[in-house]
Amino acid sequence: MLSILAAGSVFFPGLFLFSKHCLRRIPRLSWSEGDAVVVSARLVSSIQAIMASSAGYIISTSCEDIIEDQHWLTSAYILFAVPYFVYDIYAMFLCYWHKLRVKGHEVDNGPRPTGVAFLSYLRREFLMVLHHVVMVTVCFPVSVFWRRGRGDYFQGVMFLAELSTPSVCLGKILIQYKQQHTLLHKVNGVLMLVTFFVCRVLLFPYLYYVYGRYASIPFHLVPFSVPWQCNLGAAFLMAPQLYWFSLICRGALRLFRGVSGRSSRPPLPDSPPPKTERPGSHAPSPAQPANGYNARMPEQETATPTH
Repeated sequence: MLSILAAGSVFFPGLFLFSKHCLRRIPRLSWSEGDAVVVSARLVSSIQAIMASSAGYIISTSCEDIIEDQHWLTSAYILFAVPYFVYDIYAMFLCYWHKLRVKGHEVDNGPRPTGVAFLSYLRREFLMVLHHVVMVTVCFPVSVFWRRGRGDYFQGVMFLAELSTPSVCLGKILIQYKQQHTLLHKVNGVLMLVTFFVCRVLLFPYLYYVYGRYASIPFHLVPFSVPWQCNLGAAFLMAPQLYWFSLICRGALRLFRGVSGRSSRPPLPDSPPPKTERPGSHAPSPAQPANGYNARMPEQETATPTH
């Protein structure tokens, strides 16, 4: 157990540092520290999501009995992935810290002390930080010890929720570099909307449905037939998914309205010449719609949790 925890503790921070070093040192890239931090954090999250989804597929397809069948990969990957949540809290803070220094991301009169920036980060990302803390302090001991080896199938299906993470990470990178107008952003937005809904919003209804079929219980009676701890845990895990999905839907709606508004707007026959900005003047850039995020505040991002 300790060796697997140690492996995860080395792998995720090491992958982040290695990626950041490559992005900064490769001659054809030579990215800045802030850009390398942001992209490296998204890359690590995507790799973790691919690993979790692969493990979930192997586990869920290997369990014929959804209650009693066991797979060694279930507990092994839980132990391996736990350090990721601790690392990710710090990585998200680094992203927030560097984006405070990017022009146009936040009006700032000067550099903030680390403590002030960290408190601001906690306020802005409170739900995500709380999610990560709960995953480490509650979900980890429940998944490894309280289950007593039962229900590996359900744990594997919950790993599959990470299928939505790569598209979320790509969307954040495109928003970070103001690529909301590109076709890639629009296609990725549709993919993110579909995968998040299928893999996260429908996750627990599907698990209740599968258990109902297994126990020959009508779907609407399943919540009354399982331990109350299962219902409570499902409610706490599903609530933030619904909130994040609502943000994605609002962003997609803004994007659709923006595109339809531009396409239906008739051209002006005699438009005045564009105004030339005087040196030293800064015209505010118009807010651009983003899939699931506040376009006026790009630093307020919503990451995808891992179950």
